[in-house]
Amino acid sequence: MDFQLQAHDPQSKARAGVITTDHGTIQTPIFMPVGTVGTVKAVHTAELKQKIEAQIILGNTYHLYLRPGLKVLSEAGGLHKFNGWDRPILTDSGGYQVYSLSGTRKIKEEGVTFQSHIDGSRHKFTPEYVMDIQRTIGADIIMAFDECTPYPCEYGYAHQSMLMTHRWLDRCIARLAETEPHYGYNQTLFPIVQGSTYKDLRKQSAEYIASKGADGNAIGGLSVGEPAEMMYEMTELVCDILPTDKPRYLMGVGTPANILENIALGVDMFDCVMPTRNGRNGMLFTTEGIINIKNKRWEADFSPIDPGLQNGNSEVYTKAYVRHLFQAEELLGLQIASIQNLSFYLWLVGEARKHIIAGDFATWKTMMVEKVMRRL
Repeated sequence: MDFQLQAHDPQSKARAGVITTDHGTIQTPIFMPVGTVGTVKAVHTAELKQKIEAQIILGNTYHLYLRPGLKVLSEAGGLHKFNGWDRPILTDSGGYQVYSLSGTRKIKEEGVTFQSHIDGSRHKFTPEYVMDIQRTIGADIIMAFDECTPYPCEYGYAHQSMLMTHRWLDRCIARLAETEPHYGYNQTLFPIVQGSTYKDLRKQSAEYIASKGADGNAIGGLSVGEPAEMMYEMTELVCDILPTDKPRYLMGVGTPANILENIALGVDMFDCVMPTRNGRNGMLFTTEGIINIKNKRWEADFSPIDPGLQNGNSEVYTKAYVRHLFQAEELLGLQIASIQNLSFYLWLVGEARKHIIAGDFATWKTMMVEKVMRRL
């Protein structure tokens, strides 16, 4: 993987660049649609490419390991062949699922034992096994195995968890060094900065991760319930330490406003389930603000759902029609909403990139944050 910086905004820490992988290039800043089990929910691969113009998508190690399973993925030739996506893929290591399965897992130095949410069967993830799983899945960018601490989190626990995450990282690196990619193209490991919301721990973790010289780095353990200002404070601290010539990925973030604010702090890559999950519940993100399409006020509104968006739904669906689909519980409504929201997110980071290159990102961002938070 290669990363080339192309521009810096003169009034913020925002930057624009290009990541090159064996499955294609990614223009940053970028938002990555989440395809947890090998599919971005309610969206065809063709729509991801042609309407949404996604450059990279995510898969999840935990979920893909359980279903369809490593045997099927290996026989298919990896996730790219299995789901028909020939552009870059990033896989999350499963660390966040370890966090979210708090009632059915046990964390020890060796690794994590957990119960499947599907059938209750017991499994064990070690850093080494997680690397092996991600070799089999075949993503271009793979994540180190970590523990995502909750918020709030006691200092002592956050400290010990961070140190264990660092030891797990060393084991991940060692495992990758003694194995080869399965499908004839390169895979790049991103370590993950942890440390909860404690400045000294975040600093220590960022310094440790930076010392590994990886081709990219991630920031984890945020967007787990902490106030937004605290997220921004931790992100800025970490970005000031992580190498400037390597991409920075803020995991699981977030709202359009969160994304804009974190771009201004130096983050290059984002992912979040919000555009598709909220879309399936009737919340539409648009260039003019947020719409709850289920509201009666849209019942006879025959204007397009987002006149300001050129890509996305090339067919001009009206607010009244999409509201009708939700009222009638038609699956097409979920599809249209998901495409709209992902198209908006990709439009937003694309516009951010344009303004970074033009040198007026900071001014544009201030205006856009207010607009994207507006309820229509």
